Amino acid sequence: MRLILKLLAGVVAGIVIGFIVNEGVMEYIMTFQLIFGQFLEYVVPFIILFFITSGVSRMGKDGGKLLGWASGISYGSTVVAGVLAFVVAALILPLFISGDASAIDEGNGFSSLLEFEIPPAMDILTALFTAFIFGIGIAKTEATTLQRFFEEGKNIIVKLLWAVVIPLLPFYIASIFAELSAEGTVWETLASFGLVLLLVLITHWLYLIGAFSIAGGITGRNPFKLLKTMLPAYFTGIGTMSSAATIPVTTEQAKRNNVDDSVAESVIPFGANIHLAGSTMTITIATMAVMMLFDGLASPTFGEMFPFILALGVIMIAAPGVPGGAIIAASGLLTSMLGFNEAAVGVMIALYMAQDSLGTGCNVTGDGAIALVIDRFLGKNS
Repeated sequence: MRLILKLLAGVVAGIVIGFIVNEGVMEYIMTFQLIFGQFLEYVVPFIILFFITSGVSRMGKDGGKLLGWASGISYGSTVVAGVLAFVVAALILPLFISGDASAIDEGNGFSSLLEFEIPPAMDILTALFTAFIFGIGIAKTEATTLQRFFEEGKNIIVKLLWAVVIPLLPFYIASIFAELSAEGTVWETLASFGLVLLLVLITHWLYLIGAFSIAGGITGRNPFKLLKTMLPAYFTGIGTMSSAATIPVTTEQAKRNNVDDSVAESVIPFGANIHLAGSTMTITIATMAVMMLFDGLASPTFGEMFPFILALGVIMIAAPGVPGGAIIAASGLLTSMLGFNEAAVGVMIALYMAQDSLGTGCNVTGDGAIALVIDRFLGKNS
């Protein structure tokens, strides 16, 4: 919650600063924005490499039928959630976002005091494939030295995120909104914020009702009673903003839905790390809104967004562990697959962080539906 308040303060401060400062001061603000944006682009491949390698290698040790089911259903659920978000956004957003606002393109508007570029050590897809190769290889060969290397690398990146990236995010957001304010496009951006947040909440609940309807159909039980039982996990997720911190509550509520203890105790912690359907829906809707707002597109096409959604479902494995981890990990896809610039990524971060708690609530509640399905086929009473 503190981080959200700091980010909101950054938005307000940025708007005020953009109205009152002159071009000379804006050049310093743009210089900070450039340096931090480049640093963020440099860090993202390491987040993907170390987090996904560590996660996949641990999954392999747990192996077996349950792991295969949980992985397949979680990924399928995430992709379906992303497609649902695309459909809702494609139907609703064009009614409210005209695309008349001036695009903030690199090379236009205010300039920084210096040219600065930190080339990433590897691109996003290289990091992703490398992570899977080493993660699966470590699991199969029990390479304990490499396992320790990636675990320690992950710990270093976590400390870097907490010590540098997270504390500086409010200032980065402030620099983005100072630019929007100085350029005169901030009000349309803020109006779009409210629409996106409302649309995200509605889409989350459409997904949850659909997920528990499927689980209820498979198990022959009332889906709304099943969903009602999971509400404590939903509200705990909103309060903690952490899927990991909500695991005890989610596990207990899954057991109250008569999920076998061993299934609940395996599937729920696993899902907390790989099943981020709520986060995927948020990122998909926010991405489409920002594309319309910044690029003036009539509507992003399914052909543009579906490959992004497929990749997003995999990238989400690197998301748990830090606040806003999903959007930080996804920023590499935004730049590499959809051509987002620093300003667009900054707006995405602000949009995502404003609803991070809602996304967490949806993520953990969806884990309860997956546990029900797996229990139906693999539980002791199946």
